Amino acid sequence: MDGKILISFVTSGIYFILALVAVSLELWALVDCLRHKPDLFVAASKRTKTFWLALTGIGFAIGALTLVTGGSSLGLFGIAAVTASCVYLADVRPAVREAGSAGGRNVGPYGPW
Repeated sequence: MDGKILISFVTSGIYFILALVAVSLELWALVDCLRHKPDLFVAASKRTKTFWLALTGIGFAIGALTLVTGGSSLGLFGIAAVTASCVYLADVRPAVREAGSAGGRNVGPYGPW
């Protein structure tokens, strides 16, 4: 097997695996955003649910398109899509979960008990 063909095959495989990981993150962010009530986003002082649904939905669409094309196209848009999903998962998701669980636990003046 020629060296250039082998390198091309390995590179394509790595791009496909990275695209699969990216679309998995984007799908996770989209499904998690769908699960929460719109009031929780406002209570957590984050943008609206519609904003995050649009952002994660477009991100998932870009990620799915990248996956279908083999993972080697839409570079800048793919990076933006993964970044938006990661921002949702790292910043918005914990705040929304905290806002949603605040009413169901025992909280005293100095913290939970």
